[in-house]
Order: sequence, then C-alpha cells, then structure tokens
Amino acid sequence: MGKGGTQQQADGDLAVAGAAGAAAPSLSPVHPGDPEPLNAEENRALRVVKRLGIVGALFLAFGSLGAGAAPILNPVLDIPVLRLFARIPTVSLAIAFTGMGMMVAAWLLLGRFARPGRTRLASPAQVYRTLAMWTVPLLVIPPLFSRDVYSYLAQSAIVDRGMDPYELGPAQALGVADPLTAGVSNMWRETPAPYGPLFLDIGSWISGAVGTHVAVGVLLMRGLALVGLGLIVWALPRLARRFGVQPSTALWLGAANPLVLFHLVAGAHNEALGIGLMLAGLELGIRRLPIRVSGDSPPPLAKGELACILLGAVVITGAAMIKIHAIVALGFFGVMIARRWYGRLTDLLWAAALMTAVCAAVTAAICFGTGLGFGWVGALGTPGMVWNWISPVAELGQLGGILGIMLGLGNHTAAVIAILGILGYVVAGSITAKFLWDSFRWRYRPIIGLGVSLGAFMTLHVAMQPWWLLWAVIPLAASAGTSRFRAAATAVSAVLAMVIPPTGSTFDGRSYIVSQAYVAGGIVLLGALVIVWRAAPLLFSRRMGETRPEAV
Repeated sequence: MGKGGTQQQADGDLAVAGAAGAAAPSLSPVHPGDPEPLNAEENRALRVVKRLGIVGALFLAFGSLGAGAAPILNPVLDIPVLRLFARIPTVSLAIAFTGMGMMVAAWLLLGRFARPGRTRLASPAQVYRTLAMWTVPLLVIPPLFSRDVYSYLAQSAIVDRGMDPYELGPAQALGVADPLTAGVSNMWRETPAPYGPLFLDIGSWISGAVGTHVAVGVLLMRGLALVGLGLIVWALPRLARRFGVQPSTALWLGAANPLVLFHLVAGAHNEALGIGLMLAGLELGIRRLPIRVSGDSPPPLAKGELACILLGAVVITGAAMIKIHAIVALGFFGVMIARRWYGRLTDLLWAAALMTAVCAAVTAAICFGTGLGFGWVGALGTPGMVWNWISPVAELGQLGGILGIMLGLGNHTAAVIAILGILGYVVAGSITAKFLWDSFRWRYRPIIGLGVSLGAFMTLHVAMQPWWLLWAVIPLAASAGTSRFRAAATAVSAVLAMVIPPTGSTFDGRSYIVSQAYVAGGIVLLGALVIVWRAAPLLFSRRMGETRPEAV
C-alpha cells in the first residue's frame, strides 16, 4: 500500500491508447514479474502436499458421517458400512479433527510454493488442480460446522409456499413437524430470514424442486455455493494481476484457504455466492479502466468502458441482495471510477451518484421482481441475537456484565453488548469512511480499503463467525502483497479453521469429547507429518525460502 503518489497503484489492467480511446493490454506498474516454474524436486514435494490434503479431505468426509450436522432424517443410516460412523460419534469426531488438521497442514505447506518473492512458484494451474482435488471429497457429505444450510432451505420453502420469510420463522410458517424445520437450530426456528431477496428467491427454486427431501436440498445448496467458489476462482487471479500480486499467491490465500473449504464448501454457506458475485462485479467493472498512477492525466474513454462500469455495479448490487455486506464494494468501486476521471471532489460525487442510482434501480427491481419487497431491511439484525465467543465485542460485553455483577450493579450483560454492538458499527463505519477518503486521495488502493473495511465490520460484530472474515481475506489476497499481511492472514485462517468443531457446537454439551478428539487428531497428524517429512524433506528445508535477489 503506497502513500500518495510515491508508489504506483493500478486501478485496471488495460491501458487506454490513442485519441480514439482504443484499449491495449498492459501489465500493472507494480507487476512483480513472471516467476520460474518449479523444478523436479519441488514438483515431487508438491505432489506429497497434494496427497496429504486429499487424505485429510477423505478423513474429514468420513468423519462427517458421524460428527457432522446431519439432517434429522439421516439417509446415511440406511447405507451399510457408512452408517457405522453415525454409531460411533466420538471416534467420528476424532477422525474429522484429524482430517481438518491434515488439510490445514497441507495448506500451510502449499503456501511455501506460493510465497511472494520466491524465484520459483507453483503455477495457477497447479493450484487449481490442488484445490479441485481437495474439494471433491467434501461435495457429498453432511453439512459441517453449522446448521445454517437447513435455515436456508426452510426459509426458501417459506417463499416457495407463498409466505413472507421476513415476517415468519420456519416453525411459524412451516410448522414444527415439517422435516425442513426439524433441521433448523432451535434459536433460528422462530426468527425472520436475514438474507437478501435474491438469495431466497433462488433458494425457492431449489425448495420447489426438492420438496421435503432435505438431503437433496443440502446438495443443491452446496452446488449453489460451488457456483460462488467458481466465481471467486475466476475473478481472483485476474484481480491479482491488476494489482501486482502473483495469481498463484492470491489463489492459495483466497481460494485454497481452509476457511473456504471447511465453511463455504463443506458448510455450504451463502457467503460463497455473495463474495463470488462481489469479486466478479469488481473484475467486470474495472476491466476497461485504464492503468493510472497519482498525477496522470486521464485518457479518453475506452470502448465499452461505461458498459463495463454499469455491468460491474449491477453485479455488485446483486451480491448485496445475497448478503448485504457486499454493498461496501460499491463505495470503493465508485472511488476507482472517480480516480479514473480527474480525481476531483466533483468526480467523487458524480461517481457516488452513479453507484447510488444503479444500486437503487437494481435493488428495487429485485425486491419487486421477487415479490419479497423490502422486508429484509428490518431483518438484518437477526444474526445479532447470537453472542459468539470468538467475537471481541461479545467477549468484552460479557466481561462488562461480569464486572457489573461483581460490583453489585446487577446483570446488565445484554445492555452492555447492545451498546458495544452499536459502537462497533460506528467504529467500522468510521474506518470505512477513512479508507474511502484515503483511497480517493491515492493513499491506498481502493480494493485494499474494501478488504480492511469489510474486515472491520465482520470483526466488530457481536455474532462474528470464522467464515465472515473471508469477506476481508479474499479481496486482500488479490491486492495486498506485503509479507506482514500474509503472515497475519495465514495465522488467523489456520487458527480459526481449527477452533470450531464440525458439528458447530460443543458436541451436545459434552465438551470433554471435543478435547479428547483434538488430542487424538493431533497424535495422528504428527504421525502424518513425520511420513511427509520422510517422503519430501525439502518441505521442511530452508531451501524452500529461496527468493529472488531483488525481492524485498
């Protein structure tokens, strides 16, 4: 991230040439250069890493049969051999933890082949193949880490049956005895849907197709998440090239990340589609913007540039109608447009007006076109009903409540958390405003401001979930090339990937089982790493840190 005009910052990948505005391909001014391919020894080590990840994915897949968030009417119970895992849940949990540890370890080792500054890097194709192999075993398993996918199905069924999901919860609209309601967590059975109308409308097509066949519905919802992952995989390397980041590095951190595999694929969370559409909208919107650095005169309008800008804004708004968080991207996209023009305050106001107009038009079209209206606005606070233990705001509020009790003031935990939640929104909004302005003044790349702002909103929410941080990590993976950021993102991703049990709970309150499963999984993982070390000692060698002579 450069300050002012001291570091070149690219807002697009096409330079505009000629008075007629013809577009000519050009690399980012901060392009790090093309790396060399891996040598034979490194390719052998990479194959070992791939196999470790595949074995881990298989462990997680089999463990999920007994330790996952299985539907109440579990079809696995009718399958010989596989139903054994459902009858040994403690062992299944240990198997799942073993798989999680193997996949996280494989991801960290894969990162050694994608570290910025290395003379030789794994190619994007190699990362694609690795991601595909690690994903396949997770496609037909029960949901993992939460039961949110059952809420998606139940709320979509409410839409399919002609009722309002923003007024009625699954228990009220479908009835407690409905198979779709049975899979929903108790805390969400009577709450309205917090999701955008576009997502629920798409979900209603799935619900209409599968009826009350919950297992089939889960697989189709996972297919929808895979569409989002496909958009991420498509947009991420393209954005990385624009912003001077190696595509392989961006794919490793943003797509092969264990949080993506565990929560977006195995958990089938709709963040996959929301983030995918947001990234695709940014890529489509800036693909015709010229490369500019601070102080450059703006070139003539390129052919198709305005159409790309409008298309990008439409797609980003569509992402916000999946998950509202994507709306932040419109602000930073507007900053990119203002910087592409003359960089004056009036340009920023015109860009803001354009983004607002497109957002309003597309939102109205979706809300009225789906027939769901604007009830989603009033339901946005639904996730805040949960105080997650990994949320700094929730933990600080809990501490404040305990202090109140100790001082004899009574238990005011809920009030303290409510106040802190509002303050969290204020702080996140202030951070966003600062980065919008600083990005406009060329102090930061707008996409870096987007990642930081989304990270602030997610971290300061009382219901923060591990997969929410992907809203920040994935955009930053495509734009932030500093080793400090990557080290922090790697550590956070690895730790958060391991702290949530596959069931999304403390295993029915028997928390001692979780600790035992961790210990058992850790022992097996150590044995697996010894095998990896013997098969490919290069992975643990200093030679893997070889960098370009000019790398900083």
